[in-house]
Amino acid sequence: MTYDLRGGKFPRLGTGALRLVAKLAEMPVLGPLLIEKLKNDGGLTSIRNQFPNEAPTLFPHLDADPRAVPPLVHESEPSSIPGFHYPGLDDYHTAFRTGQVTPVEVAERFLAQQKASDSGPKPLRAYIAINAEDVLAQARASAERWRAGTTLGLFDGVPVAIKDEMDVAGYPTTVGTKFIGGEPAREDCTAAARLRAAGAVITGKTNMHEIGINVTGLNPHHGTTRNPYNDGFHTGASSSGSATAVAAGLVPIAIGADGGGSVRIPAALCGQVGLKATFGRVSEFGAYPLCWSLAYIGPITTSVADCARTYAIIAGADPRDPHSLGHPSVTIDSAAPGSLAGVRLGVYWPWFRDASPDVVQHCETLLRDLTNRGATLVDVDIPELESQRVAHIVTITSEMASSMMRHLPRHQHDFGLDVRVNIAVARSWRAQEYVAAQRIRSRALAIWANALANVDAIITPTTGQAAPRINEAALPNGESDLTTTVQIMRFAFASNLTGHPAITVPAGYDKQGLPVGLQVIGRPWGEQLLFRVASAAERLVERRGPQRYYPLLGI
Repeated sequence: MTYDLRGGKFPRLGTGALRLVAKLAEMPVLGPLLIEKLKNDGGLTSIRNQFPNEAPTLFPHLDADPRAVPPLVHESEPSSIPGFHYPGLDDYHTAFRTGQVTPVEVAERFLAQQKASDSGPKPLRAYIAINAEDVLAQARASAERWRAGTTLGLFDGVPVAIKDEMDVAGYPTTVGTKFIGGEPAREDCTAAARLRAAGAVITGKTNMHEIGINVTGLNPHHGTTRNPYNDGFHTGASSSGSATAVAAGLVPIAIGADGGGSVRIPAALCGQVGLKATFGRVSEFGAYPLCWSLAYIGPITTSVADCARTYAIIAGADPRDPHSLGHPSVTIDSAAPGSLAGVRLGVYWPWFRDASPDVVQHCETLLRDLTNRGATLVDVDIPELESQRVAHIVTITSEMASSMMRHLPRHQHDFGLDVRVNIAVARSWRAQEYVAAQRIRSRALAIWANALANVDAIITPTTGQAAPRINEAALPNGESDLTTTVQIMRFAFASNLTGHPAITVPAGYDKQGLPVGLQVIGRPWGEQLLFRVASAAERLVERRGPQRYYPLLGI
């Protein structure tokens, strides 16, 4: 088969040009002509010539995989992640247990450090909203449990952040806009509720790219998030604030949402671990309905172990989300693997190498190191990636436009410029094009089942390049750089469309010191194997500390 995923070279539009394009795209006569050109330039009109024989699949439907996970080979001695040490769940638990620090002191430090992170000429803007009194009240309740010997477990007192796409009681859910979320949510989304029940201190709502419809994190209403590894660069999006908060040390765990890479992309570009689980594995109850058939809630953490533990807390059946029902039980390994013997990793080399030289180099090096740990590489073929890319774009933008329709009569011009253009394009899709995208989804499910037939997981880079530089001249209203958008999303979209689980793990740093991520895509409900491979990978890469770091434990 021929590798067909196209890149595309699009003009970079500054704020003035983007404002003009947004205005023209919304005009009744000129708008359709401009939108048709934009779609044609992006290869999106090819959907009109797609006539799969398959019936449409409106939500990812994955069959149970009867193959057993290869046996875990344990370490002969404890292992650790080399290089810079981010404090994680074990560190917080030990600090609370030994009395080194209390949950209240951590909460007070968080409030001070978060404020410091937003000071100066380049604020990180990780958060949209923080209720200091609520944070302290949660911390005091945790401290009392520690004093009474009634702790709720490993998460008790640990600060956690939630993306402002999900409900947290007492906070409005703005989805990154300036007009949605007029009233505070009355209850937590399921993921936040389960973390709160485990004792975690919910620190507030993190920033995001407006309605999650781009991958930089530039938000004209709440401020552009900045990358802690270099604050002149973007974080990736749309869970931009969640990744920034974790990378900057403000929290060890944050929850994001992933419709087209929105957990994995910022996690990778900020040097962290991020998981998009199997479709339906984590309840969507309490998440803003942006893209029903492509939506995933997942953790961004500093380590694979903490990612697995967080996944184990938030995953599982929820009667308020029918898609979460009927899954196998949640299983994770309690120890890092000593060997990957028996694990077969698939690589589609033309896709793998379709990235910047730095990204390819670091990911190939890490992949070679994984084989030294016992993994076997197997060449696989994944045809029709271009049609999958187009089907994903048609699906996610159609669903997002539908979600925003009730707001458009009053607030069309209250969106940021890039969002206005994207919504104008999204509204142009026809019913038959959306249905064609779902028929392509059916075909993609068969393609990926075949690709995974003889391997345990498929390996790619997480993004096609490291974090892009922030164009300071384009702030606060933004710009359009579709060439970069396509490059960043090159490896992310497929598993959103098909529902397969995927994780990103740090793979190194480019020549500018910016993080690079490696992605592992697994079989349905194969999260346990993903954690195993990612755990081996993170111990093969020396971590570097970020330039902007705000520790809460003093380590």
